[in-house]
This record gives sequence, structure tokens and C-alpha cells, in this order.
Amino acid sequence: MAAKILTVVIAAAVALAGFFLRRRHIVKMGETPTKKQKRLKKLYSAIMVIGGYIAIVFLIELIAGAPPKRELTVSIATERVDLFGLSLSTTALVTWGIMAVFIAAALVLRFTVLRRLEEVPKGVQNVLEIAVDLISDYTKKTAHGVGEGLSSYLFTVAAFLVGCAISEMLGFRTPASDITMTGALAIITFVLINVYGIRIKGVKGRIKTLASPTPINLPFKIITDVATPISLACRLFGNMLGGLVVMELLKGAMGKFAVGIPALAGLYFSVFHPLIQAFIFITLTLTFINEATE
Repeated sequence: MAAKILTVVIAAAVALAGFFLRRRHIVKMGETPTKKQKRLKKLYSAIMVIGGYIAIVFLIELIAGAPPKRELTVSIATERVDLFGLSLSTTALVTWGIMAVFIAAALVLRFTVLRRLEEVPKGVQNVLEIAVDLISDYTKKTAHGVGEGLSSYLFTVAAFLVGCAISEMLGFRTPASDITMTGALAIITFVLINVYGIRIKGVKGRIKTLASPTPINLPFKIITDVATPISLACRLFGNMLGGLVVMELLKGAMGKFAVGIPALAGLYFSVFHPLIQAFIFITLTLTFINEATE
């Protein structure tokens, strides 16, 4: 206990020394600082940040106690709970929660914003119109001539994956790290690929597309077509599960020093990374549909 208190005091003193040295150095630098002066400023800043970080870590340990030793237990299969006599995965429950939030939000928007739309949009209406225009324009541009009916589906997929990212930030396992969920999205894409291909070209045209440029390619094209949803599902699942594993490894490796830094890393793995995966999934969906209708 005494050693920890001494560590907090020394680290805090180092941080304060770095702060005052940095402030004093800034005054001396003037308007045109030299490279040496810039390096000294960075050094004092580093001393201040490192000292403050160590002081905070040991202070938290003094107040809350030492954190328990972490064991990396990331499983491909999600945990299950018994609810009303049914065995349900936790990701399914989180999915239902995301759906409930979006349905409630849609109802609120329907009976508030959408009931009094204005010619010159502002506020929430402006945000909604920008989002709808972005997904509609991108859909039309990527799936040439057949994207009109796809934008609502793709907007829903994007919103759902954003909801998955938010759920991960709140401490839940994201449904996108469950192969059954990503498989369901991939199967919908597979159905849409063939529905649009048959609607635009007919059954014979679709078969002809698979058999081009020679009928010998038909069995290989069918295998490739069937492999599409597997590829989409595994790509999304692998990337999202990989982010989950990296975060757990980071927390386990840092131990009691896992203060702040995992949260910053989480901004990438729980926000930016899922948005990239949503964009890739949507782009691949449109690309495959475009190929089936050309």
C-alpha cells in the first residue's frame, strides 16, 4: 500500500514538473521556435502525459483495488441463455434489442418529423434527407439502373451494422461477430442477386449469363455463385470477431494499465472498423447484383 501511494505521489510530481517545464518552455520559444525547442516541448509533453497516466492508474488501483487477472476466453460460438424455456444466444437478444430501438425510432420519426415535412429541410429532416440521398445515389451509381428498389434494404443493413457497433461500445458482444447473423445477411444478398438477375434477364438469360462464354463454365459459375454468400458471411464475421479478439488481447496484455488506451482503441474497433465493414458489405452486394444483371 505504501509503495503504491509513493508511486502515485512521485508520478504526480513528475507530471506537474513536466507541465510547468512545458509552459515555461513555450514562453521562451517565441514565434519562430527552433527544431531543438520543438523537441524539448514534445519531451516535456511526454513527461507530463506519462507521469499523469501512471498516477491515475495507481490511484484507481488504490481506490478500487487490483483488477482481477484476465483470461482470454473469446469463443466463436456465442453464450446462450434460457428465456421462457428457449435457449437463445446473447447475440440474438442484442439483435432484438437493436431492432426494438430502430422500430421505436422509426415510429417516433413517422409521427413527428415525417408528418410535417418542410420544403427547406432543417434539423432532423435535413439529416434524414442527407442519409437517404447518400445511400440512394451510391446504390444507383454502383448497381447501374437496378438500384432503385435496393436503397431501402441497404440503408437498413447499414443502420443495423451501426447498431451492432453501438452495442459493442456498450459492452455487449456485437451480433456481427456471430456467423449465423452474418450468414443471414449473406443469404438475403444471395437471393437478391438471383432475383434481380432473373427479373432483368429472365431465367434463360440468367442461365446464359452463368454459361458464358462457354457452357463448360456453367458448373464452375454455379459453384462460384453458391460460394458468394459463404464468402460474404465469413468476411464480415471474421473481421468483426478479429476486432473483438484484438480488444481482449489488448486488455489482457495491459493488465492494470488498461485505462484509457483500450477505450481509444475501441473507437477504431467499435466505430470506424464496423463502418468500413458495412461499406464493404454494401459495395459487394451491389457489385454482385450488377454483375448478375449486366
